[in-house]
Amino acid sequence: MLDKAALILECFRPTGGPYRLAELSERTDLPKPTVHRLAADLVRLGWLERSGAHYRLGGKLFELGALVPRRRDLREAALPFLQDLFEATRETVHLGVREGLEVVYLERIHGHDALQLPSRIGGSLPLTCTGVGKALLAFSGSELTDEVLSRPLPSLTPHSITDPARLRMALEKIQVSGLAYEEQEAAPGVSCIAAPVFAGGTAVAALSVAVMRTRFRPAQLAPAVRTAALGLSRVLRAGI
Repeated sequence: MLDKAALILECFRPTGGPYRLAELSERTDLPKPTVHRLAADLVRLGWLERSGAHYRLGGKLFELGALVPRRRDLREAALPFLQDLFEATRETVHLGVREGLEVVYLERIHGHDALQLPSRIGGSLPLTCTGVGKALLAFSGSELTDEVLSRPLPSLTPHSITDPARLRMALEKIQVSGLAYEEQEAAPGVSCIAAPVFAGGTAVAALSVAVMRTRFRPAQLAPAVRTAALGLSRVLRAGI
C-alpha cells in the first residue's frame, strides 16, 4: 500500500496538480476505489489537500521537504548570493539541484512582475529543457549524458532541444564556457543563462537568471551569474 500511495504522490509531478479522482486513477493506473481510499488517508495525514472534487499536494510535504538537511543547508548558503544576483539584475533568479533526470528548484526570487514560468520551488522540470538543468547535466559526468541522450528528449515548447546531436554540442559548449543558455525551451518568450555551482569538484547545484527574450542581454548578465556561482562554490568548498 505504501508503494501505491507513493504512486499517487509522484503523479503530481511536475505541476503539483490539482487533479480529480478520475485523473489520479488514470495517471497511476490504479482502480478508483483504491485511489479514493488512499487519497483519503493522505488527506488525513496532511500530505494531500482536497478542495471539492480536486486534490493537490498538502502543506505537510513542504514542511518535511524543508527539513531535508542537504537541501536546507544548500538553500541557506545560497540565499545571500541569490539575493545579490537578483539585486544586480532585477530579474527572476533560480537555484536548482539534480534529482535523477530532472532539476528540482530549491529557491526562486522574482520581482512584482514575475515571469510566467513552469518553475516553482519544490517543483521539477527535465534537465534538458532548462538553463539550470543543462548547467548541471554538462558537469555531471559522461555516463549521465549518455543515458540522457539514449532516451527520447522531452519537449516543453517547440524550441526545446529534441535532437541528441544538437544537445551534445550544446553541453560541450557549456563545459568550455562554464555557462548554459536556454532560449524559450521551457517557456515561450523567456530566455535564461545559468552557471554550475561546485563543491569538492562536483557540480552540486546551478544558479540562473530568467529574462524576457526581448531584453535578454547575455553579455550583461553573464558576469553577475558567474560571480554568484563562484561565490557560492567557495562557501561550499570551505564548508567541506
